[in-house]
Amino acid sequence: MLFTELTGTRVPEAPFCLVLLCLKEVTEVFIDKVDIYVKAGNGGNGCVSFRREKYVAKGGPDGGDGGKGGDVIFVVDEGANTLLAFKNKRKYIAENGKDGQNKKFFGASGADLYISVPRGTVIRDKDSGRIIKDMSDDQPFLFLKGGKGGWGNTHFATATRQVPHFAKSGITGGEANLTLELKTIADVGLAGYPNVGKSTFLSVVSAARPKIANYHFTTLQPNLGVVNNHGDTFVIADIPGLIEGAGEGRGLGHDFLRHIERCRLILHIFDISSSEREDPLEDIKRINGELEIFSPELATRPQILAANKCDVGYDEEVLEKIKEYAFEQGYSLYLISAATREGVQELLNGISAALRELPPVKVYEAEEAEEALPEERTTEVTKDGDVFVVTGEWLKKVCGSVNFDDYESLAYFQRVLRNGGVIDALEKAGVQEGDTVDIYGIEFDFVY
Repeated sequence: MLFTELTGTRVPEAPFCLVLLCLKEVTEVFIDKVDIYVKAGNGGNGCVSFRREKYVAKGGPDGGDGGKGGDVIFVVDEGANTLLAFKNKRKYIAENGKDGQNKKFFGASGADLYISVPRGTVIRDKDSGRIIKDMSDDQPFLFLKGGKGGWGNTHFATATRQVPHFAKSGITGGEANLTLELKTIADVGLAGYPNVGKSTFLSVVSAARPKIANYHFTTLQPNLGVVNNHGDTFVIADIPGLIEGAGEGRGLGHDFLRHIERCRLILHIFDISSSEREDPLEDIKRINGELEIFSPELATRPQILAANKCDVGYDEEVLEKIKEYAFEQGYSLYLISAATREGVQELLNGISAALRELPPVKVYEAEEAEEALPEERTTEVTKDGDVFVVTGEWLKKVCGSVNFDDYESLAYFQRVLRNGGVIDALEKAGVQEGDTVDIYGIEFDFVY
């Protein structure tokens, strides 16, 4: 029942245990879409330190700056053709910068994180689906910059403040939830029902050696073959066979339709001998219908029809109907036998001629993010029992840079609260002198 549901055809040559093995293999061997979390490194904190040297009468501040956090960089791995490396690891975090040290020693910068992906991987924002980058070239892509390191107390020394007891915290590195989607880069995409000879054709015209056998779903992952036809070089992608309902997620081919989205030309191979399916013309129409369901743009791509297995014999009347359909749709039609190579060279010549007239392989352009609104210093005051709790993202950085044992640093903190509207927000909430205020774990008594 399982195999019949997947293919729409009962095939005695494919036992139930083999089908289960195939399904297990397609989920474990080939992965072409994953969600991951990435984060750039945080900047190191600045250091609060003062010179303490023999024979130096007045040692000034000598706290060094924190180091920069590591960047997140995507690079193309030419040897990879699947996202299998992301199956068991979904979080990628760059190294944080080190804190500054005394004697004006800067903290070390965090190591950059390089994430290798196969060529043709499209990086999307997980939540919005926005395309961030198409990894189709050889250039590394700097996605997230690490946070800057905080200043040490040497930066805050002035003529009137000669002993600053505070420094700046490092800036937090950016983070994002991403979807990686592999879209194979090829000039020609093979489409058709299972077991019509797509893999045999690929093995004949290129050095690719896909698995070939007389049962459905022999191909469990996209296979690429490079064809050199008298100086014209192009890449052909063989994807798992499609079935009726593939555009809606039925069978195996739906998961791999994305691999012919880039193709400049679709080579539609069908079985003219009707050895397994009764009506080749109806099969052609159904597959084209599935392509349109999956992507209307893909359905309009130039197409060549290849009537395979002509050596087995075929009905001339059926062939005439297919010729009429091809003429109506503007498709070229070739009669071939991949097994005996009959008509294969003529087909390759036709493919070469068509590709010379077509634009290059599609590269997905990055989509602009919605324009971010200017950051506002929002402050929220809530009451937890007798304690007034103040929250606001901007206050986290302020709290991390204040030394509450130092008078000047405390005075700076009070000015920030006043200028940032925190005091006004507390008064609106009904705070009275002597009430306890909590700002991210820092508690103090409110005084006018």
